[in-house]
Amino acid sequence: MSTDELWALHEEVSSRLAATLLAEKRVLEDRLKQLKAGGEAERASSSTGKRPYPTVVPKFRNPDRPSETWAGRGKTPRWLAAKLKSGKRIDDFRIRHVA
Repeated sequence: MSTDELWALHEEVSSRLAATLLAEKRVLEDRLKQLKAGGEAERASSSTGKRPYPTVVPKFRNPDRPSETWAGRGKTPRWLAAKLKSGKRIDDFRIRHVA
């Protein structure tokens, strides 16, 4: 085969390959649109999947800053840890609920 024939063959293969890739790309894009449309319908009909947790009532309050509260769950807040370290008791910060 001569160089000209090889170049012609190369161009033909390249053009067919490009056409095949474009056709496959269109098919995949259409499929993706269908999947997205189906996913949005599912998402609209179902919840986020998270379980609703009840709100936790605070049990302890910072007397210096009443907006700072703690429900007794998780890590002890810095303000409470500092007060406990200074010798106070945790019951000193307990919120007394009037029932």
